[in-house]
Amino acid sequence: MYVLGIETSCDETGVAVYHAGQGLINHLLYSQIDMHSEYGGVVPELASRDHIRKLVPLIKQVLQESHLNGIDIDGIAYTAGPGLMGALLVGAATARSLAWTWRVPAIAVHHMEGHLLAPMLEASPPEFPFVALLISGGHTLLVQVEGIGRYRLLGESLDDAAGEAFDKTAKMLGLGYPGGPKLSALAEHGKPQFKFPRPMTDRPGLDFSFSGLKTFTLNTFNASEKTEQDKADVAAAFQQAVADTLTIKCRRALQQTGLKTLVIAGGVSANKQIRASLTEMVDKENVRIYFPRLEFCTDNGAMIAYAGCQRLLAGQQQGLDIFARPRWPMSELSGF
Repeated sequence: MYVLGIETSCDETGVAVYHAGQGLINHLLYSQIDMHSEYGGVVPELASRDHIRKLVPLIKQVLQESHLNGIDIDGIAYTAGPGLMGALLVGAATARSLAWTWRVPAIAVHHMEGHLLAPMLEASPPEFPFVALLISGGHTLLVQVEGIGRYRLLGESLDDAAGEAFDKTAKMLGLGYPGGPKLSALAEHGKPQFKFPRPMTDRPGLDFSFSGLKTFTLNTFNASEKTEQDKADVAAAFQQAVADTLTIKCRRALQQTGLKTLVIAGGVSANKQIRASLTEMVDKENVRIYFPRLEFCTDNGAMIAYAGCQRLLAGQQQGLDIFARPRWPMSELSGF
């Protein structure tokens, strides 16, 4: 079974072809970072229009490079949410139209399920069950995963997600867009000399809160001499606080569930400090850890194609309606 995967949830247009037996055949990604950087963040209307311009040419290119035609495709998977409504509709409408034209089934894929299953694209994927930490731009989730579609939410961010905190903190420090990677690059030149809190780690539970940490960072920087070194040191302290907080919560989740496998996925999982902190923790806890390769940490069509393929193989598919949900709790996903 060949499955075409389409990802258009935000500011990246991703297309891929996945085969149920052969694995990932090909994937392409177009990023809108250069366009949005002029405005200091994602402009939803511009994102939607750019998806319209880029999606069909990318589909043609990925099929051509895979030596396939539309008649070879057995199913189409598309990101239906959560995300920007306009951007989601571009992918959903295109996927549904192609599915009708090629007379193949289509399946709506949850964006965070795609991230959660991204490590399955590797040669040595994790085995169920496991604990997953999903850290993307708008989401920070701890999930107990028993199988595809069988998820139990353990904890989530009550305000800003980790990725949002990175981006907003970077903007406060005048680093521009995209904030997260720029803040991390700056932190490499600093030392975490300032004492930052580790939010919600002094109380039971697995929920997160990063809004206060963002404010603490701004106050700390304003109280400093505001030199370039101060800025780097504040960035390093902020990043260390986030990494420590995520690590403490992951350790707690592993201990509470008794599971010995931890999966880290989502755009923020590419952060070097977070990876190092979590890897050090699991070594002490005798736990296996899995990350997707860096190109599959951020939004991509490969993870959507994989997730959709598994659901299509299980007999699931959507009707002829164009399905898109900007808000879509993972708890509403069905298993098989």
